[in-house]
Amino acid sequence: MLPDSIRRRRILSLAVPIIAAMLTQSLINLIDAALVGSLGEVPLAGVGIGGYAMFLITALVFGLSSGVQAQTAWRHGEQAWQQRALPLNAGLVIALLISLPVTLLCLWQAPRLMELLNPDVEVNAVAVDYFRWRVLSLVAVAMIFCFRGYWNGIEQSGFYLRIMLMMHVVNVAASIGLIFGHLGLPAMGAAGAGAGTTLSLFAGLGLWVLLSFRRAVPSGFLTGLPQRPALLTTLRLAAPHSFQQLWFAAGYAVLFWILGRIDTASVAVGHVLVNLSLLLILPGVGLGMAAMSLVGQSLGQQAHGEAHRWGWDVVRLAWLCLAALALPLAAFPDQVLGLFLHDRELIALARLPLQLTAVMIVLDAAALVLGQALLGAGANRTVMTTTLTLQWLVFLPLAWWVGVVMETGLLGIWWVQLGYRCLNSLWFAMIWQRRQWLRLQV
Repeated sequence: MLPDSIRRRRILSLAVPIIAAMLTQSLINLIDAALVGSLGEVPLAGVGIGGYAMFLITALVFGLSSGVQAQTAWRHGEQAWQQRALPLNAGLVIALLISLPVTLLCLWQAPRLMELLNPDVEVNAVAVDYFRWRVLSLVAVAMIFCFRGYWNGIEQSGFYLRIMLMMHVVNVAASIGLIFGHLGLPAMGAAGAGAGTTLSLFAGLGLWVLLSFRRAVPSGFLTGLPQRPALLTTLRLAAPHSFQQLWFAAGYAVLFWILGRIDTASVAVGHVLVNLSLLLILPGVGLGMAAMSLVGQSLGQQAHGEAHRWGWDVVRLAWLCLAALALPLAAFPDQVLGLFLHDRELIALARLPLQLTAVMIVLDAAALVLGQALLGAGANRTVMTTTLTLQWLVFLPLAWWVGVVMETGLLGIWWVQLGYRCLNSLWFAMIWQRRQWLRLQV
């Protein structure tokens, strides 16, 4: 058994590049918004609506990352070196088969989709153009998820960070040129931001393919067409996670609809609090992805005790990391809120909910890590049913009843959310401790 210090170093060496890459990845929509902001309010709103629509569509292929990573980690743990990339091959085929028809459908139905998200005709005209350029990259996004899963699964997560940084360089350069018409390029306005982002994603895909041809061919990369069992296994693992991600994102749309039944101030404050929490939990998500690989590798080695211990080792690190991030929110709420809100009444409304958010971030550690670790064990359906049951059958109905019916407003909803996050982590901890996931095969 490895000493604790060596285990911590192994966790961090795998997780830190993932966390850094995820933080930079979250900047893609922010970069587009920042570049388009000078064009005015309508283009900026259109990019926001189009970006959210792309987030929803991307959820359809999100599970390919965990599906490939879990299988790759198992093969790596089994020391089946020549078979490690077979799940990657299967994932790439599935990515192509799903992405192409979805892309064509979205190009055709883009106006109707934007109408469902926003009633403003002028804003939607911008959103449609931006979204159509962005959705062209869906096949690249899906395949990048597969490559990310493979390289994270064999503990080579540093490549993810390097390629993400190169993609950002391409994105900024291409978007500036296409938005404003520099260097002889057409001045496309807000649509240019979507075109630039799509170009950067295909550039990133090219880098992943080049890297894999150089280093992954001995592991079976593109040495033949994937067999039906590999395709079915990858689809079985990916589908629940994609379904979970899609409905999880839709749950936030319902949350903002509930806040809208209270007042506009609650919607504004809610957006700030949710975006802050989603950004600050990224280290927990990154550590969870590290747990996915470490648990999968241990199970591939039939080291069941090690697999169970890795889960809690990563949770402890996540608690420390997320507590450090949450401390400024709890200790200096007015200063943090002042970065986003400039109205004293809004800051007063948001103060206690922000401090509750700080507590939620720490409580989330066990759910974030153990949920990902269970994906590494192949318990994808368990993770999906647990997450969606608590969100849709517990949190959202209680948020409506407490916040709207009982008229406790934003603060009441945030107290409900605190209880929901606590219950979520306790439920995942109980699942992990029961160890029924040890019986699964990937």
